[in-house]
Amino acid sequence: TPLEQTYLVNSGTEAIEGALKLARRVTRRSQIIAMKNAYHGNTMGSLSLMDYEERKAPFRPLIPDIHHINFNSETDLDFITNKTAAVIAETIQGGAGFIEPTNNYLTKLKAKCESVGALLILDEIQPGIGRTGKLFGFKNYNVIPDIVVTGKGLGGGLPIGAFTASKAHMSLLQDNPKMGHITTFGGNPLIAASALATLKEVVNSNLMQEALEKEKLVKDLLLQHPLIKEVRGRGLMLAAITESADVTNHVVLEAQKRGLILFWLLFEPKAIRITPPLTISKAELKKGCGIIIDILNTLL
Repeated sequence: TPLEQTYLVNSGTEAIEGALKLARRVTRRSQIIAMKNAYHGNTMGSLSLMDYEERKAPFRPLIPDIHHINFNSETDLDFITNKTAAVIAETIQGGAGFIEPTNNYLTKLKAKCESVGALLILDEIQPGIGRTGKLFGFKNYNVIPDIVVTGKGLGGGLPIGAFTASKAHMSLLQDNPKMGHITTFGGNPLIAASALATLKEVVNSNLMQEALEKEKLVKDLLLQHPLIKEVRGRGLMLAAITESADVTNHVVLEAQKRGLILFWLLFEPKAIRITPPLTISKAELKKGCGIIIDILNTLL
């Protein structure tokens, strides 16, 4: 099924909600399978997709019939059956530690979904819109989802979310019930113009190619330091893994004092999150990596 029609909403998590509704409407099934250590947002449906009880417990009861499997596990694909409406995954797992799909996992996942009549939803809110060196992260992994969810970078700094599917599937939201998905401000002229301008810039400029060059620069600069064990991710969706959560915490907090904004990842306490704007210059990246290295040197 081609990705040909887009529904604009106001944030990534709202787009996830729309995608879940669309999958149930298309398949007339209820079961949703999500990945362990996934993060898709904080509204009720998106929150229900998490397997992190500490974040879910205060808000129960949540949406039922959600089940979890392990990302990159081929044996877990057996849990996907003709009762499954959709499987949802981040193309690159974000909160889990910027985990990329391996061994053609997403291709195999899509094939399994097709074999049982389930839809594949890929969450591209973080990797999408050029961040991995391609317009969509899934273009790196030989797969096309039934529904793709975007947000964050799509708006060029303004609040936006979107879910995209085939015209045949999207049209089902028009009937039974009428207007099966509604948003007051979704697709308003300001945000639509911003998204269009952002897409034109990303597609027509060198930003995607430069994201791969900047990835290499960051890895070359940081991997020479003994306290950096690896740098995960692709393009400008990067996570530097240190030897301990204490090292990571020190770097993130100290960097802020020195004018460098870094962050953590939800399920990987040793990860330093490096996700700058695609427009960051190589000189700025060198300066930022220099600050990280200076801070790490104080720990040696």
